[in-house]
Amino acid sequence: MTDANAHGMVKASIVARPPLRWRYRGYPLKRTLDVLGSLTLGVFLAPLILTVAALIWRQDGGPIFYRSERMRAPERPFILWKFRTMRPAPDDSGVSGGDKAGRITRTGRMLRRMRLDELPQLWNVFRGDMSFVGPRPPLRRYVEDFPELYAEVLRVKPGITGLATLVFFPTEERLLRACESPTETDSVYARRCVPRKARLDRVYASHQNIWFDFWLMVTTVRRSLPLSPGRLRPRGKRGPGRSKSARARQDALFKESNQVVFRQF
Repeated sequence: MTDANAHGMVKASIVARPPLRWRYRGYPLKRTLDVLGSLTLGVFLAPLILTVAALIWRQDGGPIFYRSERMRAPERPFILWKFRTMRPAPDDSGVSGGDKAGRITRTGRMLRRMRLDELPQLWNVFRGDMSFVGPRPPLRRYVEDFPELYAEVLRVKPGITGLATLVFFPTEERLLRACESPTETDSVYARRCVPRKARLDRVYASHQNIWFDFWLMVTTVRRSLPLSPGRLRPRGKRGPGRSKSARARQDALFKESNQVVFRQF
């Protein structure tokens, strides 16, 4: 499936774009929401952040944080912050696959399952490196390997979560879990993950709006909780201020977004 076909599938299924009142009217609005949201959540979640930091220190020792270079634009790197979930390795590089599974700590598995390892990225959002919603920030090596693709994807600021993250993550995890070496992991990720995630990132870029971002954030939290559904599905119940036509467009978007991924396998 080509990028044009993937985008066409979604475009054909959605009669109109989201209502104008829900669209971002420029960068300042989204940036303002990011700053206010990161400050509010930083204060509200401070006890949880401190508790997680203390748990890592007690169970696994230091360092508490994991830092990795990522790209917010083709020529603009930044340092991504996470809670450490693996035992340190001096030659660590690339994405995580089955070859690194043995290094994940017991605490790290719990943090990853509930996505608590990404709480420090509130600092990245506050700094302006990332947004709450957008493409996941890629490693430099993949931006250099796919310059034209990421020149388009990174027109949207990277995010903590996003459409590609929610729709494709279970498939990506399954593909990479079977890899037994760094070389195999890199090959599978570049060949089978990067193009498909990029297609979904383009879908998001074409339809991003305030309600869509809010839905993605709520869904991320809901799926991170215990006993949450494993498959991304739009809720049938109408939310506040959401018209039937808006709900139908959003449901169609998520249906077609799932098809972009699952028709490949």
